[in-house]
Amino acid sequence: MKQPGSGARNSNSNICFETMAKTQTKQLVVCVDNDGYAVSLEKRKIYVALRDPAADKHGMLRIVDESGEDYLYPKAFFRPIALPLAVKRAVLAA
Repeated sequence: MKQPGSGARNSNSNICFETMAKTQTKQLVVCVDNDGYAVSLEKRKIYVALRDPAADKHGMLRIVDESGEDYLYPKAFFRPIALPLAVKRAVLAA
């Protein structure tokens, strides 16, 4: 089951979340496994992962989906990928 990245929040925490989201490091990863998440994850698809130290401690990775929402998935389902800077910028802009 998907775990939302953020729940209901008041306007003060919303501002804090927006500021945090702008400064979070984005990493590109490729999905290599989707057991139990076949509807949510596509194997061999490139996803944007957001840095989340708390999730990392639990072996999870925060992944952004097509709607722009982020969810936690097992870190073992993904592998980091390195792309030339121009390609990475194009992927992140798409």
